[in-house]
Amino acid sequence: MTDAELATLVHEQAPDAVIFAGTDGVIRLWNHAATALFGHTREEAVGQGLDIIIPERFRESHWRGFERALADGETKYRGRALPTRSERKDGTTIYVELTFSIVKDASGAVIGALAHARDITERFLRERAERQAAPRPGA
Repeated sequence: MTDAELATLVHEQAPDAVIFAGTDGVIRLWNHAATALFGHTREEAVGQGLDIIIPERFRESHWRGFERALADGETKYRGRALPTRSERKDGTTIYVELTFSIVKDASGAVIGALAHARDITERFLRERAERQAAPRPGA
C-alpha cells in the first residue's frame, strides 16, 4: 500500500473519527470523519490541543489519564470502547465511544496517543431513558 493510499483510507474513507495527538496533547492528525463528528475542520483542529473536544469539567481528569497512559506506555482501556461525553465546535454535548492506543516509534519510545471515535448520542440517550423508566427493584 502506498502512502497516498494509506492517507486516503485514514483521512477520507475511515468511517470513524481518527485523531492522533503527540505527547504534548496537540492534535497532529484529524480525519474527515472527525470533522463530521466534532465540527472542526482539519485546518482548525491540527495544531490545537485536545481540549477542543473535551468538555471543560472533564479536562483535569482527562489530562491526568493522558499523562499516566503516556508514562506507562499503555492505556488501561486498550481493546475496550469507552463511552464518554465530548463537545462539538458549536458547544453541543455529544456522547462518543472512544478506543485508544498509545503510539510508539520504531525504538519503542512513546510518541503520542491515537483515538477512534464514533457518535453514540442517540443510543446513549435512548438507553438512559429506558433505564430511568424501568421499574426499580423493591419499588
